[in-house]
Amino acid sequence: MPIVRPTILALDLEGTLISTAYSQIPRPGLRHFLTQCKDWFSRIVIFTAVEEARFRPIAKRLVEDGYAPPWFADIEYIQWQGPVKDLGFIPDAQVNDVLLVDDFEPFIHARQTPQWIKIDSFDPPYSETDAELERVLKLLEHFLSFLN
Repeated sequence: MPIVRPTILALDLEGTLISTAYSQIPRPGLRHFLTQCKDWFSRIVIFTAVEEARFRPIAKRLVEDGYAPPWFADIEYIQWQGPVKDLGFIPDAQVNDVLLVDDFEPFIHARQTPQWIKIDSFDPPYSETDAELERVLKLLEHFLSFLN
C-alpha cells in the first residue's frame, strides 16, 4: 500500500500555538510557522479542546496583533467529543490525509499515533527563544520531501 502524502494539517492551540486560552501568549515564530504550513498543506484546521466561541476571539486577536496571517481568523474549527482527538472527526478526510501537531499525548488516539507530530509544550517561563515551531517545520519539511 503506497504512503499517502498528507494534505491536511490539524493544529492544537494551547501549549502548541499559544500558552493557554487564558494568557494567550503566542509562541515565538507563530506567524512564520503558519505561513509556511499554508504553503505545504491544502487545508489547515484547528483541533483544540478550547471551545470555538472562546477560540474565535483568540484567533482574531492573534491576527490583529500580527502574530498570525489574516486567514487564521477564519480557520476551519473541528468539533469533537470524547476523550481523544480522533482524526475521523475532520469532515471529508481520511486519517492518512492528516497530520496532527499537538503537545498533549493523552489526547492522541492510540491507533493514530503515526499521524502525530509531537511538539514540546509551551509552558512557563515562556521563553522568547523557544524554537519548537521551527523544529516542527523542519520535521514537516523532511517528512513531506521524503514523500515527494
